[in-house]
Amino acid sequence: MTELSATIEAILFSSNRPLRVKELQQATDAGRDAIEDAVEALRVELDGRGVMLMRHHDELHLATRPEYSAAVRRALRPEVTGRLSQAAYETLAIVAYQQPIPRSRVEEVRGVNCESVLTNLELRDLITEVGRGTGPGQPKLYGTTMRFLQVMGLESLDRLPAPGGNDSRA
Repeated sequence: MTELSATIEAILFSSNRPLRVKELQQATDAGRDAIEDAVEALRVELDGRGVMLMRHHDELHLATRPEYSAAVRRALRPEVTGRLSQAAYETLAIVAYQQPIPRSRVEEVRGVNCESVLTNLELRDLITEVGRGTGPGQPKLYGTTMRFLQVMGLESLDRLPAPGGNDSRA
């Protein structure tokens, strides 16, 4: 990779928006042909890596490859604010007491589609995929996370209250 390619990579990496070729020319004092050659070299260099060089007409942007986006989302754990809904608490309780559990079982217990609630709980890092089921399509199995214990103020899952609210361990 050339020095110009590396410079363009650093600029695109640091930018929070797509940049036009003309902006890259101004930032590097390079001509359009040199920029185009460096961009192509960078695109080739990034092939098979975690990020890719996106191009739409005259705009360039570095982005996460789609196959790695879920891992990036989990790692960055965007802080989701707001209280949990009643549906979220019900779904979370089902997962906590019956983990590992597939979505179909959660929906059977609740009697409604729970896909969006489960997604919301995953985004909040309260549940995560802990394995795959053996049934058709090998469905995701959900379980709780360390964050769940933190939010609920529990030392461990052993400290979950007895179902029905009768905590005989107190």
